[in-house]
Order: sequence, then structure tokens, then C-alpha cells
Amino acid sequence: MKNDAKKNTANHRTGVKPESKRIYCEFASPTAESVAIAGSFNEWQPNATPMIALGQCRWAKDLALPPGDYEYCLVVDGQWTPDPQATETAPNPFGGLNSIRKVGSGG
Repeated sequence: MKNDAKKNTANHRTGVKPESKRIYCEFASPTAESVAIAGSFNEWQPNATPMIALGQCRWAKDLALPPGDYEYCLVVDGQWTPDPQATETAPNPFGGLNSIRKVGSGG
């Protein structure tokens, strides 16, 4: 999830900090033993944002992010993979795809 620096520049100049928005991520896998989210919002650290096992093969995580566009991948048992529920993707420098999550500024 690549943070859109242009959107945040105006707020930086005025000293107004954009309000974070809560977003919900969910992933289903019958075989996963660990799932995390790594992206531009956490400096691509694969262990920084683990998802919580909900049971019945489901994993979830709530995040609070300022408005912007973020690139990310799911890290499923150590393997980086795009989020199958993402509606947008972008190529990454490793020959794969990153998922894109847009966090809006509206209510």
C-alpha cells in the first residue's frame, strides 16, 4: 500500500494531521498457519502487522490509516501474495503484484 504523498503534502504544510480511517481486512485459507499484512503503511515489515485467526479458516485485521493510497501484500506462511479480495493491483519490482487499498478522506 503506497501512501500517496501528494495528498498528504498540503496537510503537512498547514500542520493539519489527516484523521485516520478504520479499515477491515479479511482473508480465508484452509491451510494457512500464519497470515500478516506487509505494505507501505508499515515499511513492508512482514511481521509488523499479523492478522488474527477467527476460526473456520478466516483471518482478519483492523487497521487505522490516514487517507491515501497504500500498496500491500499478504504474507501467508512466509509467502508474499496479493490480496485476492483487492480490486486494484500494481506490479512490484519482484515480478509479482501488490494489492492497492484506497483510504478515503470522506466520512
